[in-house]
Amino acid sequence: MEAVLVTFTPEEIHMTSKDRLMTAIHREKPDRLPATIHQWQGYHLEEYMDGISDLEAFQRVGLDAQIQYFEEMAQFWLVDADFTKLNTLTWKDIPSVISKSPDDRIIHHTIETPEGILTYKTRGDRKTTWITEYLIKHDGDIQLIRKYMPVPKLKLEPIRKKYDELRDHGILRGFVWGDQAGCWQHAACLMDISELIVSAMERPTWVHELLHVLLEKKLQFIESMKGAAFDLIETGGGSASSTVISPELHKEFCLPYDTAMHEALHGLNFLVTYHTCGGTHGIEEYIVQNGADASETVAPPSVGGNQEPWELKRKVGARIALIGGVDQHNTLTTGSPEDIRNKVFELFEKVGVDGGYVCSASDHFFDTPVENLKVFAAAAKECAY
Repeated sequence: MEAVLVTFTPEEIHMTSKDRLMTAIHREKPDRLPATIHQWQGYHLEEYMDGISDLEAFQRVGLDAQIQYFEEMAQFWLVDADFTKLNTLTWKDIPSVISKSPDDRIIHHTIETPEGILTYKTRGDRKTTWITEYLIKHDGDIQLIRKYMPVPKLKLEPIRKKYDELRDHGILRGFVWGDQAGCWQHAACLMDISELIVSAMERPTWVHELLHVLLEKKLQFIESMKGAAFDLIETGGGSASSTVISPELHKEFCLPYDTAMHEALHGLNFLVTYHTCGGTHGIEEYIVQNGADASETVAPPSVGGNQEPWELKRKVGARIALIGGVDQHNTLTTGSPEDIRNKVFELFEKVGVDGGYVCSASDHFFDTPVENLKVFAAAAKECAY
Protein backbone atom coordinates (compact mmCIF):
# COMPACT_ATOMS: atom_id res chain seq x y z
CA MET A 1 0.00 0.00 0.00
CA GLU A 2 1.35 3.41 -0.87
CA ALA A 3 1.93 5.64 2.13
CA VAL A 4 -0.25 8.72 2.35
CA LEU A 5 1.11 11.86 4.00
CA VAL A 6 -1.56 13.51 6.11
CA THR A 7 -1.00 17.16 7.00
CA PHE A 8 -2.78 19.34 9.51
CA THR A 9 -3.18 23.06 9.76
CA PRO A 10 -2.22 24.67 13.10
CA GLU A 11 -5.93 25.11 13.85
CA GLU A 12 -6.41 21.33 13.67
CA ILE A 13 -3.66 20.54 16.17
CA HIS A 14 -4.27 20.96 19.86
CA MET A 15 -1.90 19.78 22.56
CA THR A 16 -2.41 19.48 26.28
CA SER A 17 -0.31 21.78 28.45
CA LYS A 18 1.96 18.86 29.38
CA ASP A 19 2.50 17.92 25.74
CA ARG A 20 3.10 21.54 24.79
CA LEU A 21 5.74 22.12 27.46
CA MET A 22 7.48 18.80 26.96
CA THR A 23 7.59 19.25 23.19
CA ALA A 24 9.33 22.60 23.61
CA ILE A 25 11.77 21.19 26.19
CA HIS A 26 12.66 18.52 23.65
CA ARG A 27 13.56 21.41 21.27
CA GLU A 28 10.65 20.79 18.97
CA LYS A 29 7.64 22.84 17.86
CA PRO A 30 4.39 22.43 19.82
CA ASP A 31 1.00 23.58 18.55
CA ARG A 32 1.58 27.09 19.85
CA LEU A 33 3.91 29.00 22.14
CA PRO A 34 3.90 27.54 25.68
CA ALA A 35 3.39 30.22 28.33
CA THR A 36 3.98 29.76 32.05
CA ILE A 37 5.69 31.13 35.15
CA HIS A 38 8.65 29.72 37.07
CA GLN A 39 6.61 28.90 40.17
CA TRP A 40 3.61 30.39 41.91
CA GLN A 41 4.38 32.14 45.18
CA GLY A 42 2.18 31.54 48.22
CA TYR A 43 2.03 35.28 48.86
CA HIS A 44 0.48 35.96 45.44
CA LEU A 45 -1.98 33.08 45.82
CA GLU A 46 -3.16 34.45 49.16
CA GLU A 47 -3.20 38.14 48.27
CA TYR A 48 -4.50 38.03 44.71
CA MET A 49 -5.93 34.56 43.98
CA ASP A 50 -8.26 33.91 46.93
CA GLY A 51 -5.93 31.30 48.42
CA ILE A 52 -6.42 28.77 45.64
CA SER A 53 -3.79 26.15 44.75
CA ASP A 54 -1.01 26.78 42.26
CA LEU A 55 -2.64 24.44 39.72
CA GLU A 56 -5.97 26.23 40.10
CA ALA A 57 -4.17 29.55 39.59
CA PHE A 58 -2.61 28.36 36.33
CA GLN A 59 -6.03 27.23 35.13
CA ARG A 60 -7.74 30.46 36.19
CA VAL A 61 -5.44 32.66 34.11
CA GLY A 62 -4.96 30.21 31.22
CA LEU A 63 -1.23 29.50 31.55
CA ASP A 64 0.46 26.13 31.06
CA ALA A 65 1.22 24.75 34.51
CA GLN A 66 4.67 24.19 35.97
CA ILE A 67 4.20 22.76 39.48
CA GLN A 68 7.22 22.70 41.78
CA TYR A 69 7.63 19.88 44.29
CA PHE A 70 9.46 21.04 47.42
CA GLU A 71 9.17 18.21 49.96
CA GLU A 72 12.51 16.81 51.23
CA MET A 73 14.45 19.42 49.20
CA ALA A 74 15.38 21.51 52.30
CA GLN A 75 15.40 24.98 50.74
CA PHE A 76 15.88 27.50 53.56
CA TRP A 77 14.18 30.26 51.55
CA LEU A 78 10.72 28.73 51.67
CA VAL A 79 8.41 30.81 53.84
CA ASP A 80 7.08 27.76 55.68
CA ALA A 81 10.36 25.82 55.86
CA ASP A 82 10.62 23.36 58.76
CA PHE A 83 14.23 23.61 59.91
CA THR A 84 13.97 20.58 62.19
CA LYS A 85 12.47 18.22 59.62
CA LEU A 86 15.79 16.64 58.66
CA ASN A 87 17.29 16.45 62.14
CA THR A 88 19.19 13.32 63.15
CA LEU A 89 20.94 12.19 66.31
CA THR A 90 24.15 13.77 65.03
CA TRP A 91 22.77 16.92 63.33
CA LYS A 92 20.24 18.84 65.39
CA ASP A 93 19.07 22.19 64.05
CA ILE A 94 17.63 23.99 67.06
CA PRO A 95 15.81 27.18 66.01
CA SER A 96 15.35 30.06 68.41
CA VAL A 97 12.48 32.29 67.29
CA ILE A 98 13.41 35.91 67.91
CA SER A 99 10.38 37.29 66.06
CA LYS A 100 7.45 35.28 64.73
CA SER A 101 5.75 38.22 63.01
CA PRO A 102 4.74 37.10 59.49
CA ASP A 103 6.22 40.31 58.11
CA ASP A 104 9.46 40.10 60.09
CA ARG A 105 10.38 36.54 60.97
CA ILE A 106 13.76 36.31 62.74
CA ILE A 107 15.21 32.91 63.63
CA HIS A 108 18.62 32.10 65.11
CA HIS A 109 19.80 28.54 64.55
CA THR A 110 22.16 26.37 66.55
CA ILE A 111 23.23 23.07 65.02
CA GLU A 112 24.59 20.50 67.42
CA THR A 113 26.96 17.81 66.13
CA PRO A 114 29.14 15.33 68.07
CA GLU A 115 32.25 17.34 67.25
CA GLY A 116 31.10 20.93 67.49
CA ILE A 117 28.47 23.61 67.14
CA LEU A 118 27.46 25.47 63.99
CA THR A 119 25.24 28.55 63.89
CA TYR A 120 23.38 30.58 61.28
CA LYS A 121 20.58 33.16 61.23
CA THR A 122 17.64 33.80 58.92
CA ARG A 123 15.12 36.57 58.48
CA GLY A 124 12.01 36.65 56.37
CA ASP A 125 8.56 37.97 55.58
CA ARG A 126 5.46 36.64 53.85
CA LYS A 127 7.29 36.60 50.51
CA THR A 128 10.61 34.90 51.18
CA THR A 129 13.45 34.14 53.61
CA TRP A 130 17.06 35.29 53.51
CA ILE A 131 20.26 34.55 55.43
CA THR A 132 21.65 37.15 57.83
CA GLU A 133 24.48 35.05 59.27
CA TYR A 134 26.14 32.27 57.31
CA LEU A 135 26.84 28.80 58.63
CA ILE A 136 30.49 28.40 57.59
CA LYS A 137 32.72 30.59 59.74
CA HIS A 138 35.90 28.50 59.98
CA ASP A 139 37.71 26.27 57.50
CA GLY A 140 37.10 23.20 59.65
CA ASP A 141 33.33 23.68 59.55
CA ILE A 142 33.20 21.84 56.24
CA GLN A 143 34.36 18.68 58.02
CA LEU A 144 31.28 18.86 60.25
CA ILE A 145 29.19 19.30 57.11
CA ARG A 146 30.90 16.32 55.48
CA LYS A 147 30.41 14.02 58.47
CA TYR A 148 27.05 15.04 59.83
CA MET A 149 24.88 17.13 57.49
CA PRO A 150 22.00 14.74 56.69
CA VAL A 151 20.83 13.95 53.19
CA PRO A 152 17.11 13.12 52.98
CA LYS A 153 15.80 10.21 50.98
CA LEU A 154 13.09 11.17 48.56
CA LYS A 155 9.67 9.65 49.21
CA LEU A 156 8.29 8.53 45.86
CA GLU A 157 4.62 7.96 46.74
CA PRO A 158 3.71 11.65 47.39
CA ILE A 159 5.41 12.61 44.12
CA ARG A 160 3.38 10.06 42.18
CA LYS A 161 0.20 11.34 43.84
CA LYS A 162 1.04 14.93 42.85
CA TYR A 163 1.89 13.80 39.32
CA ASP A 164 -1.42 11.95 38.97
CA GLU A 165 -3.34 14.98 40.24
CA LEU A 166 -1.62 17.20 37.68
CA ARG A 167 -2.35 14.83 34.77
CA ASP A 168 -2.16 16.68 31.42
CA HIS A 169 -2.56 20.16 32.90
CA GLY A 170 1.19 20.73 32.99
CA ILE A 171 4.53 19.36 34.19
CA LEU A 172 5.82 18.42 37.62
CA ARG A 173 9.24 19.81 38.44
CA GLY A 174 11.68 18.70 41.12
CA PHE A 175 14.97 19.91 42.56
CA VAL A 176 18.19 18.37 43.71
CA TRP A 177 18.37 18.57 47.51
CA GLY A 178 19.99 21.57 49.18
CA ASP A 179 19.55 25.28 49.84
CA GLN A 180 20.26 25.60 46.12
CA ALA A 181 20.49 22.73 43.65
CA GLY A 182 23.98 23.44 42.29
CA CYS A 183 27.11 22.84 44.37
CA TRP A 184 28.62 26.32 43.98
CA GLN A 185 25.18 27.83 44.46
CA HIS A 186 24.61 25.77 47.63
CA ALA A 187 28.02 26.85 48.93
CA ALA A 188 26.93 30.47 48.44
CA CYS A 189 24.13 29.81 50.95
CA LEU A 190 26.61 28.47 53.51
CA MET A 191 29.03 31.41 53.28
CA ASP A 192 28.86 34.95 51.96
CA ILE A 193 29.22 35.00 48.17
CA SER A 194 31.93 37.69 48.27
CA GLU A 195 33.96 35.58 50.70
CA LEU A 196 33.40 32.49 48.55
CA ILE A 197 34.65 34.31 45.43
CA VAL A 198 37.78 35.57 47.22
CA SER A 199 38.42 32.08 48.60
CA ALA A 200 38.06 30.62 45.11
CA MET A 201 40.82 32.91 43.89
CA GLU A 202 43.12 32.75 46.92
CA ARG A 203 42.69 29.14 48.11
CA PRO A 204 40.91 27.19 45.41
CA THR A 205 41.81 23.80 46.92
CA TRP A 206 39.68 24.49 50.00
CA VAL A 207 36.74 25.65 47.86
CA HIS A 208 36.97 22.52 45.73
CA GLU A 209 36.96 20.45 48.91
CA LEU A 210 33.72 22.13 49.98
CA LEU A 211 32.18 21.62 46.55
CA HIS A 212 33.17 17.93 46.53
CA VAL A 213 31.47 17.50 49.93
CA LEU A 214 28.27 19.00 48.56
CA LEU A 215 28.51 17.01 45.32
CA GLU A 216 28.82 13.73 47.21
CA LYS A 217 25.69 14.55 49.17
CA LYS A 218 23.74 15.64 46.09
CA LEU A 219 24.69 12.48 44.23
CA GLN A 220 23.51 10.51 47.24
CA PHE A 221 20.17 12.31 47.05
CA ILE A 222 19.93 11.75 43.30
CA GLU A 223 20.22 8.00 43.92
CA SER A 224 17.01 8.20 45.95
CA MET A 225 15.25 9.93 43.04
CA LYS A 226 15.15 6.77 40.95
CA GLY A 227 11.59 6.21 39.79
CA ALA A 228 10.34 9.66 40.87
CA ALA A 229 7.53 10.93 38.62
CA PHE A 230 9.15 14.22 37.68
CA ASP A 231 8.94 15.70 34.20
CA LEU A 232 11.85 18.07 34.75
CA ILE A 233 14.59 18.55 37.38
CA GLU A 234 15.94 22.02 38.19
CA THR A 235 19.61 22.46 39.02
CA GLY A 236 21.88 25.48 39.23
CA GLY A 237 21.01 28.74 40.95
CA GLY A 238 21.65 32.45 40.65
CA SER A 239 25.10 32.53 42.26
CA ALA A 240 26.65 30.90 39.18
CA SER A 241 25.24 33.58 36.90
CA SER A 242 27.76 35.67 34.97
CA THR A 243 26.30 38.73 36.66
CA VAL A 244 27.78 37.30 39.89
CA ILE A 245 30.96 35.42 38.91
CA SER A 246 33.27 35.49 35.91
CA PRO A 247 33.09 32.89 33.15
CA GLU A 248 36.52 31.67 34.30
CA LEU A 249 35.25 30.99 37.84
CA HIS A 250 32.14 29.34 36.42
CA LYS A 251 34.26 27.02 34.27
CA GLU A 252 36.41 25.89 37.21
CA PHE A 253 33.96 25.85 40.10
CA CYS A 254 30.60 25.13 38.48
CA LEU A 255 31.03 23.22 35.24
CA PRO A 256 32.59 19.98 36.57
CA TYR A 257 30.13 19.66 39.45
CA ASP A 258 27.10 20.54 37.33
CA THR A 259 28.21 18.01 34.73
CA ALA A 260 28.53 15.24 37.32
CA MET A 261 25.03 15.90 38.64
CA HIS A 262 23.49 16.08 35.18
CA GLU A 263 25.12 12.80 34.17
CA ALA A 264 23.65 11.16 37.26
CA LEU A 265 20.20 12.63 36.56
CA HIS A 266 20.32 11.58 32.91
CA GLY A 267 21.32 8.12 34.09
CA LEU A 268 17.91 7.98 35.78
CA ASN A 269 16.21 9.31 32.61
CA PHE A 270 15.43 12.77 33.98
CA LEU A 271 15.43 15.92 31.88
CA VAL A 272 17.39 18.81 33.42
CA THR A 273 16.91 22.57 33.35
CA TYR A 274 19.81 24.75 34.50
CA HIS A 275 18.84 27.91 36.40
CA THR A 276 21.06 31.00 36.20
CA CYS A 277 18.65 33.87 37.00
CA GLY A 278 19.46 35.33 33.61
CA GLY A 279 23.17 36.15 33.68
CA THR A 280 24.33 33.96 30.78
CA HIS A 281 26.68 36.16 28.76
CA GLY A 282 30.07 34.46 28.57
CA ILE A 283 28.93 31.13 30.05
CA GLU A 284 26.63 30.03 27.23
CA GLU A 285 28.97 27.26 26.11
CA TYR A 286 29.43 25.98 29.65
CA ILE A 287 25.67 25.68 30.08
CA VAL A 288 25.59 23.54 26.94
CA GLN A 289 28.67 21.57 28.01
CA ASN A 290 27.25 20.72 31.44
CA GLY A 291 24.63 18.58 29.70
CA ALA A 292 21.48 20.47 30.66
CA ASP A 293 18.45 19.98 28.44
CA ALA A 294 17.18 23.53 29.02
CA SER A 295 18.54 26.87 30.21
CA GLU A 296 16.48 29.24 32.34
CA THR A 297 15.47 31.94 33.21
CA VAL A 298 16.76 33.88 30.19
CA ALA A 299 16.20 37.17 32.00
CA PRO A 300 16.47 40.29 29.81
CA PRO A 301 18.69 43.25 30.85
CA SER A 302 15.60 45.14 32.04
CA VAL A 303 15.30 42.74 34.99
CA GLY A 304 18.96 41.96 35.72
CA GLY A 305 20.12 39.76 32.85
CA ASN A 306 23.12 40.63 30.71
CA GLN A 307 21.89 39.82 27.21
CA GLU A 308 18.59 39.73 25.39
CA PRO A 309 16.86 36.33 25.12
CA TRP A 310 17.25 36.31 21.33
CA GLU A 311 21.01 36.87 21.68
CA LEU A 312 21.25 33.72 23.80
CA LYS A 313 18.99 31.92 21.32
CA ARG A 314 21.28 32.85 18.46
CA LYS A 315 24.31 31.40 20.26
CA VAL A 316 22.95 28.15 21.70
CA GLY A 317 19.30 27.82 20.78
CA ALA A 318 19.81 24.94 18.36
CA ARG A 319 21.51 22.87 21.08
CA ILE A 320 19.46 23.53 24.20
CA ALA A 321 15.88 24.51 25.02
CA LEU A 322 15.24 27.93 26.58
CA ILE A 323 12.76 28.79 29.33
CA GLY A 324 11.98 32.35 30.43
CA GLY A 325 12.47 35.71 28.77
CA VAL A 326 9.59 37.78 30.18
CA ASP A 327 10.47 40.61 32.58
CA GLN A 328 8.20 39.78 35.50
CA HIS A 329 8.35 43.33 36.89
CA ASN A 330 8.54 45.89 34.09
CA THR A 331 6.39 43.83 31.70
CA LEU A 332 4.08 41.54 33.67
CA THR A 333 3.56 43.66 36.79
CA THR A 334 3.71 47.30 35.71
CA GLY A 335 3.37 46.97 31.93
CA SER A 336 0.20 47.75 29.99
CA PRO A 337 -1.77 45.01 28.18
CA GLU A 338 -0.24 46.28 24.95
CA ASP A 339 3.28 46.06 26.46
CA ILE A 340 2.65 42.45 27.49
CA ARG A 341 1.22 41.42 24.13
CA ASN A 342 4.04 43.10 22.22
CA LYS A 343 6.68 41.40 24.34
CA VAL A 344 5.13 37.95 23.89
CA PHE A 345 4.93 38.44 20.14
CA GLU A 346 8.53 39.69 20.02
CA LEU A 347 9.78 36.69 21.98
CA PHE A 348 7.84 34.33 19.74
CA GLU A 349 9.30 35.87 16.60
CA LYS A 350 12.88 36.20 17.84
CA VAL A 351 13.26 33.26 20.24
CA GLY A 352 10.44 30.79 19.72
CA VAL A 353 10.03 30.77 15.97
CA ASP A 354 11.96 27.50 15.53
CA GLY A 355 10.51 25.83 18.63
CA GLY A 356 12.49 24.75 21.69
CA TYR A 357 11.23 27.69 23.72
CA VAL A 358 8.94 28.05 26.74
CA CYS A 359 7.85 31.66 27.21
CA SER A 360 7.91 32.28 30.95
CA ALA A 361 8.29 34.93 33.59
CA SER A 362 12.01 35.22 34.26
CA ASP A 363 11.58 34.74 37.99
CA HIS A 364 9.27 35.22 40.95
CA PHE A 365 6.63 37.93 41.15
CA PHE A 366 4.53 38.95 44.13
CA ASP A 367 2.18 41.80 43.20
CA THR A 368 1.39 41.14 39.55
CA PRO A 369 -2.24 41.91 38.61
CA VAL A 370 -4.20 38.79 37.71
CA GLU A 371 -5.55 40.46 34.59
CA ASN A 372 -2.01 40.97 33.32
CA LEU A 373 -1.36 37.24 33.65
CA LYS A 374 -4.51 36.57 31.62
CA VAL A 375 -3.26 38.94 28.92
CA PHE A 376 0.07 37.06 28.91
CA ALA A 377 -1.68 33.71 28.47
CA ALA A 378 -4.03 35.02 25.78
CA ALA A 379 -1.19 36.53 23.75
CA ALA A 380 0.72 33.23 23.76
CA LYS A 381 -2.34 31.42 22.43
CA GLU A 382 -2.18 33.63 19.33
CA CYS A 383 1.38 32.48 18.61
CA ALA A 384 0.67 29.29 16.66
CA TYR A 385 3.30 27.27 14.84
